[in-house]
Amino acid sequence: MAAETQRDGILDTSQHLTFTLGKEVFALDISSVREVLELTPITKIPRTPDFMCGVINLRGHAVPVMDMRLKFGMPQAKTTVDTCIIIVEVTFEGERIVMGGLVDSVREVFEIPPEGMEAPPRMGTSINTEYIKGIGKQEGEFIIVLDIDRLFSSKELAAARDAVGDKAETQAA
Repeated sequence: MAAETQRDGILDTSQHLTFTLGKEVFALDISSVREVLELTPITKIPRTPDFMCGVINLRGHAVPVMDMRLKFGMPQAKTTVDTCIIIVEVTFEGERIVMGGLVDSVREVFEIPPEGMEAPPRMGTSINTEYIKGIGKQEGEFIIVLDIDRLFSSKELAAARDAVGDKAETQAA
């Protein structure tokens, strides 16, 4: 289940960036992560989904930022010195969209060996687990490994893309 490759008879483990939302630990495949930023001012975009915080200026480009707590139905949290934005690349309609995820804290990059990843649990039809690649374990703690390309619906990604387009037009005016 884990992203793994075999070359010259050596089985590679996959590297993941871990982050927290409340007491829960999540992970993203490091290949989808561009960088981690300290919390920076976010410009709110009107009429966007609640979990869309707005956009940030990343080296002259507007990048949409999603509050991952709200995306997962958790209560919004006050920002702390540990609050940060993970900049990721998401594939949508054949193009790569750069976006940010607001998280409580980033922990570390760690490797998950192929045998260390379990399939996502079956939770019935009321809970959507299609964006979960699997469940990893580190030092007795479960880590939910997310599939960034499935985390946001096409409607949500279109809203993010449109918000950046609207912001870019506003900045150009």
